[in-house]
Amino acid sequence: METLIYKTPSAYSSPLLIKNILLCPHAYNPDQEIVYKDIVRISYRQMRDRVARLASALIEMGVKPGDVVAVMDWDSHRYLECYFAIPMIGAVLHMVNIRMSAEQMIYTIAQAEDKVILVNSDFLPILEQIKGRINTVKHYVLLSNPNEIQKTSFEFSGIYEDMLERAKPLAEFPDFDENTRATTFFSTGTTGLPKGVYFSHRQIVIHTLAMMSALTIPTEKSRLHMEDVYMPITPMYHVHAWGIPFIATMLGLKQVFPGKYLPDVLLKLIAKEKVTYSHCVPTIVNMLLSDSTSENYDLSHWKVIIGGSALPRAIAIKALKRGIDIYCGYGMSETCPVITVQHLSTEEQALPVEDKASLLVRAGRPIGLVDMKVMNAEGEAPRDDKTTGEVLIRAPWYTQGYLKDTSNSEKLWEGGWMHTQDVGCRDSTGSLRITDRIKDVIKIGGEWISSLEIEDILCLYPAIAEVAIIGYPHTSWGEVPFALVVPKAGETIKAKEIVKHVKKYIDLGLLPREAVLTKVKFVQAIDKTSVGKINKVELRKKHLPG
Repeated sequence: METLIYKTPSAYSSPLLIKNILLCPHAYNPDQEIVYKDIVRISYRQMRDRVARLASALIEMGVKPGDVVAVMDWDSHRYLECYFAIPMIGAVLHMVNIRMSAEQMIYTIAQAEDKVILVNSDFLPILEQIKGRINTVKHYVLLSNPNEIQKTSFEFSGIYEDMLERAKPLAEFPDFDENTRATTFFSTGTTGLPKGVYFSHRQIVIHTLAMMSALTIPTEKSRLHMEDVYMPITPMYHVHAWGIPFIATMLGLKQVFPGKYLPDVLLKLIAKEKVTYSHCVPTIVNMLLSDSTSENYDLSHWKVIIGGSALPRAIAIKALKRGIDIYCGYGMSETCPVITVQHLSTEEQALPVEDKASLLVRAGRPIGLVDMKVMNAEGEAPRDDKTTGEVLIRAPWYTQGYLKDTSNSEKLWEGGWMHTQDVGCRDSTGSLRITDRIKDVIKIGGEWISSLEIEDILCLYPAIAEVAIIGYPHTSWGEVPFALVVPKAGETIKAKEIVKHVKKYIDLGLLPREAVLTKVKFVQAIDKTSVGKINKVELRKKHLPG
């Protein structure tokens, strides 16, 4: 018997396009502020006009659907305008990682085939280094104000503010296929050349809706709501600043963009603009809490979602004691990026700080539409919060692969699941705990020990400012934990004190006995990636033999 499939006719077929994210704030909150460093204040109504003018100016410059327009800037209102104007005309926004080396930058610009680069004057010296080796770029636009222009040999096709002033606002943004590519950016490239990921309008809109619903779940604490004041402390060139500027815009929130991340500037903006919601990596929140002026500021109204790398429990406790509503999420460049968020129940929120911190540092439960499993050699791991394996995931908004890299794209999606290369386990509620990266696990004899667990324990030692654990080659054991330790200013620590501290947690059953083999080296700084994560690839190059 033939199966009949009934299709419901649609009066209006609306493609999922980024332009639709702009509709909400203009409907009910057009006068809300967007602030840049307490220098520029514009309303959403003005921002919508500026987006329309930027779109018109780019079209006048010759930008066509499918062309790639790159942006090199600090976090700013202008960057937010580029988030919308560029993809809304069918072009592709390339968010250039401004912390990359010159060679990496040449590679990414060539791979993306940038036609236009909008550049802050601060980054002209970087472009000067590679001038003559960028073949695809036809136009340069200066993002800075005229009085900020540095001496340069570049000829600009326009100055951003002048272009906007002269341009006639685009009356209407076009409809087109929602699967049109909207954005591209490149991983930090800690292994080999940077990998380009890309996302369509449909993927970004679905992620925005799924993430917005996930962030608004809690009854009170850690909940994002319409009266929040948002300030990103994750660079806007990094995975759409975790996609939260799109959410903040859809909700019509007051948005504060700090420019370059300087501790005193960030703390002053939090106080003056009454910032209530931010996101960052652990090193940034630790930097702010460790700043000499930090104690002068009341941070008890501040909610912060942490991602990028594991949040040490010691830093979580430190933040909680300052009244910060801190919690974790988990994601990757390839996932747009958020996969999971850790929210606590009202009962869990009432736990003592130390117990609460142990829960808050977990990666959390998958957000809506995310399918997840933890796989090891025996199959799917049971949800016992002990049995580990690689975290495999899939959702409608994940990148389809790496730009112009078929081989690595196939590896990423082998078997129809995205391979995260992260090792983790889940509890009975589905909450994920990341235990390590596959490449960072310490392999001692036949045992695997989490470098993150040892780091977390060492962060509790009062005289340690920062620590990273990598595997050190050993003739008998294969590898042993190698602790790279930055002492706090004025503190003197001996290696045997560190090992004694580790042994205390072995005796408590919180670390495996093999952790007692830990070697220690004191260093002045821990290498970081361009987005503030510990760069273990560079640490291995610097500190391991041969």
